[in-house]
Amino acid sequence: MGDNEKVLSYGDVILRKSDLKILRGPYHLNDRIIEFYFCYLSNSISPTINFVAPSVSFWILNVPDVDSIKLFVDPLKLPEKELVLFPINDNENFSLAEGGTHWSLLVYDRKKNVFEHYDSSSINKSYARKLFTNIKDFMGPSSASATFIEHFTPRQRNGHDCGLYVLAIAKEICSYRGDTLGEDWESVLKARVTPTAVSEMRNQILEIINDLSNQKGNSVSS
Repeated sequence: MGDNEKVLSYGDVILRKSDLKILRGPYHLNDRIIEFYFCYLSNSISPTINFVAPSVSFWILNVPDVDSIKLFVDPLKLPEKELVLFPINDNENFSLAEGGTHWSLLVYDRKKNVFEHYDSSSINKSYARKLFTNIKDFMGPSSASATFIEHFTPRQRNGHDCGLYVLAIAKEICSYRGDTLGEDWESVLKARVTPTAVSEMRNQILEIINDLSNQKGNSVSS
């Protein structure tokens, strides 16, 4: 089995030993790790926050027929959510499942009717704007007039931690606010999403996976 051996099934996500190697890094995070942590966060926060899976965000970003988005996202009930988080990847090779080199995060805040883009390297702006254009008409009655902004984001200091910055910001969104950002949100990001805190998330996520696996009678420490 080797790297393909399954270590944890959680929600709709199956993690394998190869994913643990990525987390032990330093490596660029893949879709499964992003989706796993989003699923983990969603189980402990308000149902008014929606975490969109990376595969769904990728489809919305690259869909050839924008009119088909409504049927695809209707089950997500996005118009009922106060916050919606979309992970964005710069993959342009649609035949390569784990392609791309950079992650960023697009967050829709309904109370402010704004899409906020968090990018730790300022690389994904064009992709974020395209996703914004594709999805904004399907977020609810007032979302057609929503605006797009590049939000302050702490800077990464290497070429592989972008996905961790996405997860760290998502974590702070869950812990800091229930359904909207406060005026001191930027100071929260500066204080809590530091290079050290972001780097430590690799071990934190590994510990979460190990704890969940142990609950099912398995160990992922090897």
